Amino acid sequence: MTPSAAVNATRSCRSPAHRVPGPIGDADSVTNTDADPPGALDGLRVLELGTLIAGPFAGRLLADMGAEVIKVEPPGSPDPIRTWGQAEQDGHRVYWTVHARNKKAITLDLRAPAGRAVFLDLVEIADIIVENFRPGTLERWDLGYDVLAARNPGIILTRVSGYGQTGPAAARAGYASVAEAESGLRYLNGYPGEAPPRLALSLGDTLAGMFAAQGTLAAVYRRTVTGRGQVVDTALTEACLAIQESTIADYDLAGVVRGPSGTRLDGIAPSNLYLAADGLRVVIAANQDTVFGRLCAAMGRPELASDERFVDHRARGVNQDELDEIIARWAVRHSSDELIDILGEAGVVVGPVNTVAEVVNDPQMRARDMLVAHHDERLGRDILGPGIVPKLSESPGRVRSAGPARPGTHNDEIYRDLLGLGDTAMANLLRDGVI
Repeated sequence: MTPSAAVNATRSCRSPAHRVPGPIGDADSVTNTDADPPGALDGLRVLELGTLIAGPFAGRLLADMGAEVIKVEPPGSPDPIRTWGQAEQDGHRVYWTVHARNKKAITLDLRAPAGRAVFLDLVEIADIIVENFRPGTLERWDLGYDVLAARNPGIILTRVSGYGQTGPAAARAGYASVAEAESGLRYLNGYPGEAPPRLALSLGDTLAGMFAAQGTLAAVYRRTVTGRGQVVDTALTEACLAIQESTIADYDLAGVVRGPSGTRLDGIAPSNLYLAADGLRVVIAANQDTVFGRLCAAMGRPELASDERFVDHRARGVNQDELDEIIARWAVRHSSDELIDILGEAGVVVGPVNTVAEVVNDPQMRARDMLVAHHDERLGRDILGPGIVPKLSESPGRVRSAGPARPGTHNDEIYRDLLGLGDTAMANLLRDGVI
């Protein structure tokens, strides 16, 4: 008897064709009311095979908007992100709660024949698969797109990798740090003549995750027209390149190689960090003509707005150093709070350089529900995380739960209730280390 037949032989009478996902109901759930509207992606089912950040971030974005995301982890080898994070309590770290929130978790060995059979049964009742393995991995497991589409022609396979699924570098392993460097993004950071520093986040991963989620939703919409799924191919390097504004066009037109410019953008003035009397720094951005006029008036220097050195955007860019010095001499006479009050009242774009300690107490962030608490079973307490972006007026996303505390938290729900596996099949899968 084949693995799939063995599974089928012990199924209960529940039909797996019912594709209405239930609520996430583990012990980490936050309290919701019956008045909560369904999310925009309510009814979509996602199988997430990714690890670490890029793939799981795409899955999180879909889950935040209401999709049922089922994270698949190999038995005995959970996602390493469960152990990441700088803060720790009783051996538990909190990176997991950020990227696994709103998800369900099952264990399944995709390399085992029986595990592959169970996975294909899940594919039949899923809409989307998200994976960020090195290209060719699914194919080695005989789970390439052609195999998946044969079981479910509507399946969308979202693939995130360092360099994409094709091209001479496709087979290379890829991390955000290298993708940011190879794409030219990291070269733009820091100060001229110094080693380009890295932002203290995995920016390349989250950018790729965002583009992957965008492409996934485009494929979902296209499926409403064609009835068929497709492959969504996202590369970390390409995601980092795609946000680089006019760098490629500037080089193509005039051979301009944009480089690092410290705390400002060359030619965009004024827009810089300025030291205040209390030793703190604020960002003042007044590069638009009308806003620059307001800044000049607030500084008590209205004549600067008509000064030929600063009269328009181009002139201010040419004389950027001189203009920065004028603003710096004025700013340092005021505290950071005074600068924010004076310039804010004048309609000038201004803001502080906040630490996370200041962000979590920011009244605007709190008013916009950008600091959301949910219960983490591992920690035995509520933990803050970032809210949902963007805000939808009729079908808003929401944080329904923290990440599942344990690998396989939802095995019974998915395998018994959704697929209809019986006791014998479950026992066999457990005995053989498949789940």
